[in-house]
Amino acid sequence: MDIEQLQQFLKVAELGNFTRAAEVLSISQPALSRSIARLEEELGQPLFERQSRKVVLTDAGNLLQSRAHRIVSLVEDTKAEICDDGESGRVRLGAIPTIAPFFLPEMLSPFAEAFPKAHLTVQEDTTDNLLRRCQQGEIDVAILALPITAKHLEIEPLFEEELLLVLPTEHPLCEKKQIKLADVEPYPFVLLDEAHCLSDNIVTFCRHRSFNPISVERTSQLATVQELVSMNHGVSMIPAMAKNLDTSPRRVYRSLAGTKPTRKIAMTWNPYRFQCKLLERFKEHIRAFSQAYGL
Repeated sequence: MDIEQLQQFLKVAELGNFTRAAEVLSISQPALSRSIARLEEELGQPLFERQSRKVVLTDAGNLLQSRAHRIVSLVEDTKAEICDDGESGRVRLGAIPTIAPFFLPEMLSPFAEAFPKAHLTVQEDTTDNLLRRCQQGEIDVAILALPITAKHLEIEPLFEEELLLVLPTEHPLCEKKQIKLADVEPYPFVLLDEAHCLSDNIVTFCRHRSFNPISVERTSQLATVQELVSMNHGVSMIPAMAKNLDTSPRRVYRSLAGTKPTRKIAMTWNPYRFQCKLLERFKEHIRAFSQAYGL
């Protein structure tokens, strides 16, 4: 067996599907199937139980998965440590969808200019998936919103930002000089679906003030939330970083009077993986850039 085979095996085990794994790995499904078959032949044990729409790990597969994670991580860390000049190498960054398109472009650009030999890759995913990928060494650092519950990860708060009320331009609340949370209570909300932590932030803030927002529509994209608000489907709360990039005249953003809804942004990484000099410099860049954000 070789490292590439183990990486392919891990991706199939993660996704439970040969077709999706082949797409992610950028190889053909027959090639991936042959690779796994050779691995099973060498070990003399089936690694997957083939079901109608998915594959699941056998006992032998579960054992190999735990060992393969350690083997692949050890090889990658060894390569990184030997080649660690602080200028070149790969940094794999993860971010949740309500941060990635608004915070990352402006943050990544100066780092790329300062370190032209560095190769930065970005993975946008939900909080649970990013935490798992950090733990398994698939990404080096992730930027997401608190609270975070994860074992064996270092978590460092970066800044706090306000969540702004967003309304269609003709909404009656636009005429008020100050908008309180009680003023919003009669109106339906458009929220992200339950996989996104932003909705939890909004609902938790409201419930702590004896107000349970009624969600009439849920979507997977923040841009869709904004468009549905423009179409008068409801109101919502949007991170300030998203509002700063919104030039549409069809929406109005207002800061709530009194205690304001906020979210805390943090970065997380696996301290048990080798921390190369380039990664340490990248984390310092994130810290410095983050000082320009927040309340």
